[in-house]
Amino acid sequence: MQNKITKWLMVFVILFSFTSCELIGDIFKAGIGVGIFIVVFIIAIIIWIFAKVFRK
Repeated sequence: MQNKITKWLMVFVILFSFTSCELIGDIFKAGIGVGIFIVVFIIAIIIWIFAKVFRK
């Protein structure tokens, strides 16, 4: 019985020691990086299309 309580206590201590704010911050940092990449990619495509159209 004591061993089971000790295991559950350790699980709760580990869960509460990790901050969820850090995880959410990392997700937003990754999201910003991906968002910037997509915007740059779309701008490059638009410039490429204008170059093709106005080249003639």
